[in-house]
Amino acid sequence: TSLLTIFSDEVGALVFDIGSYTVRAGYAGEDCPKVDFPTAIGVVLERDNGSTLMEIDGDKGKQGGPTYYIDTNALRVPRENMEAISPLKNGMIEDWDSFQAILDHTYKMHIKSEASLHPVLMSEAPWNTRAKREKLTELMFEHYNIPAFFLCKTAVLTAFANGRSTGLILDSGATHTTAIPVHDGYVLQQGIVKSPLAGDFITMQCRELFQEMNIEIIPPYMIASKEAVREGSPANWKRKEKLPQVTRSWHNYMCNCVIQDFQASVLQVSDSTYDEQVAAQMPTVHYEFPNGYNCDFGAERLKIPEGLFDPSNVK
Repeated sequence: TSLLTIFSDEVGALVFDIGSYTVRAGYAGEDCPKVDFPTAIGVVLERDNGSTLMEIDGDKGKQGGPTYYIDTNALRVPRENMEAISPLKNGMIEDWDSFQAILDHTYKMHIKSEASLHPVLMSEAPWNTRAKREKLTELMFEHYNIPAFFLCKTAVLTAFANGRSTGLILDSGATHTTAIPVHDGYVLQQGIVKSPLAGDFITMQCRELFQEMNIEIIPPYMIASKEAVREGSPANWKRKEKLPQVTRSWHNYMCNCVIQDFQASVLQVSDSTYDEQVAAQMPTVHYEFPNGYNCDFGAERLKIPEGLFDPSNVK
C-alpha cells in the first residue's frame, strides 16, 4: 500500500473535457486544466492548383489535406478562404479529422510529452452512441498508442467532483441544457431531460437585441483605429485596409466573440422571479463595443438570461 499511495497520484494521467464551446485538457489531480481553448477551429482547404496557404501556426492535416488553425490566437487571424467549423454536433464527435487535429495540437503544443506515456480519461455526452465510443477508443489506442483509456459521462464526473455518487446534475453549456439523474455513479438514461436553450441561445437573443437597437457588431479584426465618442453617439472608426476575403462562417464566429464578451460583462440573472418593474429599477451597466460605440443597458440585462428559466420570456 505504501507504494500505491506514492504512485497513485503520479501516473501522469491526462484528462480531456471537450465541449461544444471549449476544449479543456490537463493532468489529473491538478486544480485546473493546463489548457482551455475554443473547440471551433479554422480550416483552409486545398486550392484548385493543389497548393494551400501554409503558415507557421497552421497544423497540416493528412498529406495533401486541409490546414487547421487551432487555439485562440491562430483562429482569430483573418485569412482568405478559412472556414470556422466545429468537430462536434449535439455534444458528440461528428468530424473526426478536425477532432484528431485538436488532439494533435493539444499534445504537441500544450502537453509537450509523448502520448504513449500518459493514460487518458475523456468525458463524453450521456447520449453518446456505442459506434462513436468504439471509434474514439480505437483512435486513442491505435493512433496515439496510449497505455490506458477511460470514457466517463460528463454528469458522473460532475457528481464525483462534488463528492457525490448520486444526484441530479443540471448542466448548461453552449448548445444545450440538460438535467441528468445519476445513481451510484451511473446515469439513468430514461430520466434525461434536454433543452436547446443554453449559451448559444443567449448569444442569439443578444444579436436580436442589437438589431432592434440598431447596434452594428464590428469585430476587432476590421478596426484600424477609433475615436472616443459620447454615450449613444454613432461610432467613429476607420476600417482596416487590405483585409483578406474572409468567409461568412469565420466572420460570424468573430461577431459571436464580441457578443459573448457582452454577455459576460453585462447580463445578470434576476435573484427572484423576473418582474418587469423590478428589472426597470436595476442599476444599468455601461458597455463599450470594439468600434467605440457605447451605451447603458438596463432591464434587458435581466430579461435575456431569464429565457433559460422561463421560456415564455423568449421573443
